[in-house]
Amino acid sequence: MKPVVHIVDDDESYRTATARLLSAYGFAVEVYESGDEFLARLPGCEPGCVLLDLQMPGRSGLQVQHQLSELAPLLPIVFLTGQGDIKAGVDAMKAGAQDFLEKPSSGAVLMETIQRSLAQYERRRTEYERRQQMRTLVAGFSAREAEVFGLVVRGHLNKQIAYALGISERTVKVHRHQVMEKLGARSLAEAVSIAADIGLDHGQVRRVTQSDGPPSP
Repeated sequence: MKPVVHIVDDDESYRTATARLLSAYGFAVEVYESGDEFLARLPGCEPGCVLLDLQMPGRSGLQVQHQLSELAPLLPIVFLTGQGDIKAGVDAMKAGAQDFLEKPSSGAVLMETIQRSLAQYERRRTEYERRQQMRTLVAGFSAREAEVFGLVVRGHLNKQIAYALGISERTVKVHRHQVMEKLGARSLAEAVSIAADIGLDHGQVRRVTQSDGPPSP
């Protein structure tokens, strides 16, 4: 799927000139005259990045950035503005902006920034898909496997888990082996890393599972 560069700027002449430049370089381009229009036409899952003006009627660029962090977190944002200041740049970068450029920027600088942004999109997409895969695997745990996994990643020993769950240590080892096998984890450290990476603590591991029945023995 061809990457799309989304230009969000209330300056029509700038939108037009930048769209023509990017099209000449082979990019697919969409233009929007305000942050409100962009959010109303929010793109789907295609790869791309956003060139976002800081000062616009309606929502400001920083407000749009905040919305995108919830609605389209994979899309990198490059702020382009003729009214930028150090504080705005710092705030934008702290909130995850890919870059902050003052207008006008040279074509070479713009192209380099867009290429970095698209590379960043691919890294984010790959990481997102990996996390989703891990979440799906965890969601496929039985209730008992989820309980064992939650205690394992919190550092409990097999005998402690057995006592806590009222089962034998041998049964804990069986469930632990099944969990590690399903995750493709080769070590405890890797299992802990997976749990941390998808943001799951012990209670969340239990809630994400699909089974609501009683634990298996």
